Formats: sequence, structure tokens, C-alpha cells
Amino acid sequence: LTLDGRVYPAVVDGRVKWIVDGYTTSDAYPYSQITDLGSATKDSTTVSSATVSSLGSQKANYIRNSVKATVDAYDGSVDLYVWDQSDPVIKAWEKIFPGQYHQLSEISGDLMSHMRYPESLFKVQRELLSKYHVTSASQYYSGEDFWQTPVDPTESQSQQDQDILQPPYYLTLQTGGSSEPVFSLTSSYIPAGSSTREILTGFLSVDSDAGHEKGKIGSSYGTIRLQELPKDSNVPGPGQAQNNFNASADVSKELNLLESGSTNVQRGNLLTLPLGGGLVYVQPVYVKSSGSTSFPLLKKVLVAFGDQVG
Repeated sequence: LTLDGRVYPAVVDGRVKWIVDGYTTSDAYPYSQITDLGSATKDSTTVSSATVSSLGSQKANYIRNSVKATVDAYDGSVDLYVWDQSDPVIKAWEKIFPGQYHQLSEISGDLMSHMRYPESLFKVQRELLSKYHVTSASQYYSGEDFWQTPVDPTESQSQQDQDILQPPYYLTLQTGGSSEPVFSLTSSYIPAGSSTREILTGFLSVDSDAGHEKGKIGSSYGTIRLQELPKDSNVPGPGQAQNNFNASADVSKELNLLESGSTNVQRGNLLTLPLGGGLVYVQPVYVKSSGSTSFPLLKKVLVAFGDQVG
């Protein structure tokens, strides 16, 4: 199994369990796009974090989230649960290693309520969808409508110059096609090759709530939703939204008042949220003193809708 680069803890039946996503992969699936899983899952979080990593560099054209694993934080015991029961690879492994895998029906409702859609799989899907949203053969081969994931505008200029991508974010929100807010994993798209003024071309999300029923995955879990913006729209992309924040005289005035010789202003994640028929950018601003025991304090929240900044 190829393991996801992020593990997360949950309290399950009174015990702390670490949850790890496991993938079955192959590079020999017929008529399928070969992708480097390492580069596809690299972003600003995996570059800067000591505990979150991208998948190892390996070529694959088949990937399924076939297993959810738990590790007991007290005694280290490991349980492997078959998550994708239709995956032929995991079916074969169950026969090769009998008794090593628990069935989906054995996942308790308490554990099921903590399961979420894995980030690495979503990153691979968003990279492929940046090209394969095109359905016209002529447009596909011209490449004129290809997209890309934006560079993370909250990182240093040196990392932006290295094209370190913006990570996906878990958010509870209501997108097109859903009747109520859903716990989702989200990302955005801009035109491929954007360099000067970038505009938003798409907002991608996947329903990530597995529900809370014993042995049963929620019906909408894994539903991918792509909201495509009209070609004539000029909704700013994340980088342009960050530039609008930086160029705002009101924002500069407020942040200059917060920054002094002993304190530093730190920008938080730049989030893209569908709201009121449009897309809103939200970014928290923290102040941190220079002392060795200091920690960031939330002081302001920057908001942008279109070219309006507050």
C-alpha cells in the first residue's frame, strides 16, 4: 500500500486512533494517463511541514483509496479496513494475506464519523482534471483551455518562484449541486501559463463526509463538484486577490499599525469560498511577537469580493 502523506488523530470509542489512508496503485492500467504521484501531491504544506509529506516519486496511472488504516495511539495496534470493495487489487491482496483486512461492515459509526476524503488522491485528481475537463478533441490538442492549480500566494517570493502550489483545504460549505453545507476538500483553477493578471476559471470540491452509520459510507461521499466560471468573467485568482490585499491603502494602514519593532504580521491561509452567487476570498492576519515563547494572535480578517477589499 502507498500511504497518504498526512495522518490525523481521532477519539474513537474512548481511545485515540491515528487514521491513515492507503492506496493501491499500478503503472500498467490500459489506456490511462501516467502521472508522477510525487510531483502531483507536492504543495506548500508538504514543503514547509515536518509532519505532512507528498507521496513518494512513482509513476502510476491507477490509484484507488482502497484501505483506511487505524493505529492505536496507546498500544500501536494496526487495523486495516477495506474501503473500496470494488477494487480488484485489494480483492487479490485479501486472498494473498487472509485475515489481515477487516471488512467495511466492521467500521463502527464512531470511527466512520471521522473518516474523510484523502488529500493526496484529490491532488492527483485535480491535476488530471486541469486538462481532462476539456471534451473537444481539437481544443484538447491545442491546449488553449488547459488550467493549472495556483501557486500559493501566501508563501515567500522564493517559493512562489519555484511554483510551489496552493494546497487543498477542508471546508464546510455549500457549492453548486448541493442543497446544504457539506464538509468538503476544495481547490481552485486558473488558466495554464498565467503570469501577469490571473483569473479564476474553476472551483473544485469533493464531498468528504463519510457519514456516521456503522459499516456504511455516506451516499454523497466522494462526489466531485466542479464549478466552471464563464470564459468572459474576470474573477481574480488567489494570486491576484493577494495582490489586491497588498495594494489596498486601508489594509496597509491597518497592518502597519500592527507591525512594530517587537511584533511581526503573519498572513494565514487564503481561502476561496462560494457565497452569494460569487466567490469570496478570506484571509486571517496574525500578530506574533519576537520572543522565543510567543504564538500568533488573530487580529484582523481580510475579505475580498471581486475587486472590493475589506
